[in-house]
Amino acid sequence: MNKPVLAKSKVIIIFLVFALGYFISTLLRAITATISPELVNEFNLSAGELGLLGGGYFLGFASVQIPLGYMLDLRGPRKIVSYFLSLTIVGLLIFALAQNFLTLLVSRIIIGVGVGACLMGPLTAYRIWYQDETQQRANSWMLMVGAIGMLSSSLPVQFFLPIIGWRNIFLLLAFITLVCIILIIIFIPQWTSKGNQKNDDAKLSIVWQNQFFRSVIPMGFFSTGGLFAIQTLWAGPWMIKVSGYTPEESAKGLFLIYFFMLLSFLIWGYFVPKFSKNVNDAIRLLKYGSPLSLLVLGVIIYLGPNTDSIHWALFIVSAVFLSLIQPAVGMAFSVSNAGKALTSYNLLIFIGAFFLQWIIGLIIDLGLSLNYSEIVSFQLAMSFVLVTSLTSYLYFLLKNN
Repeated sequence: MNKPVLAKSKVIIIFLVFALGYFISTLLRAITATISPELVNEFNLSAGELGLLGGGYFLGFASVQIPLGYMLDLRGPRKIVSYFLSLTIVGLLIFALAQNFLTLLVSRIIIGVGVGACLMGPLTAYRIWYQDETQQRANSWMLMVGAIGMLSSSLPVQFFLPIIGWRNIFLLLAFITLVCIILIIIFIPQWTSKGNQKNDDAKLSIVWQNQFFRSVIPMGFFSTGGLFAIQTLWAGPWMIKVSGYTPEESAKGLFLIYFFMLLSFLIWGYFVPKFSKNVNDAIRLLKYGSPLSLLVLGVIIYLGPNTDSIHWALFIVSAVFLSLIQPAVGMAFSVSNAGKALTSYNLLIFIGAFFLQWIIGLIIDLGLSLNYSEIVSFQLAMSFVLVTSLTSYLYFLLKNN
């Protein structure tokens, strides 16, 4: 299929409108790390319950990825992203009014479902509307926008917490989401690729049988899933329980982490098209770059209470190589399967994030029940992330030799 030639101004507008949606998505993904002390105090949550609550977002997100791929390929990002964000508003309102843990969890799952199209919608659109050489850059800069969302979930949210409370923060986010829906309806083009789905090649099995896709399944589940679990929740409690930070200091630490994450994706988005133009380039860079984050995580576990927020910032920055996988997955398939390929990989990431975010909390609770200190319990939990991520990297090497 020939790609349409869009005016530069149109390309920028499309990016900015979708960027607002992804900003909302990542802010909501990471906000539990900042408001966790409030939720723990108000609802008397255990570490396992807190992990389950944070993971509820990922569970909801993952649950819609496969049907989302079909819907995006058939109906296009304009309709699907706006429909899904409408559900996000419902989840935000329920969360703001919640009076018990179960309601919090259900609303968190609904929010995860609602924002489930906020990255895959744009990436599917870029696969159709943007030239191949700009897709890595667009992907990296969307991730940079995601870092801005996470950045906003730290100090800005911490600033407003004592002023308006966490419930009103969620009501405000519901209003911003409504504005985003209106902008999508006004500025995003109609979809014109429906006919591409009526052929034998547009099958989900094509995706899961692809050799490259299968080689990155463990990395998506454990490596990227573990990264998401840490950066959106457990880095905050680590700084409080292990490093001895106050909640305010933890929020400042999260701000630093997300700021460095933002810078890394900004720089990465500028340079990555120069040295990663296809799937083979992405494989080569992953082979040499992925171990960096594993090394940093090992140092963090070893240092324990001597770690600082800068260590977690280095971990997040060194994991930037993992961002190569998603656009490479998109480029590995025809445009008729791009949506299904991208959402299938996203499914792996978010199921992994849900599993790891929850299991980290369970391991911490188990360690405490066995009379280990909080520090040792956290170290054991992070060791689980390290071992599974290392195993997934070795599997990737084996399949791509």
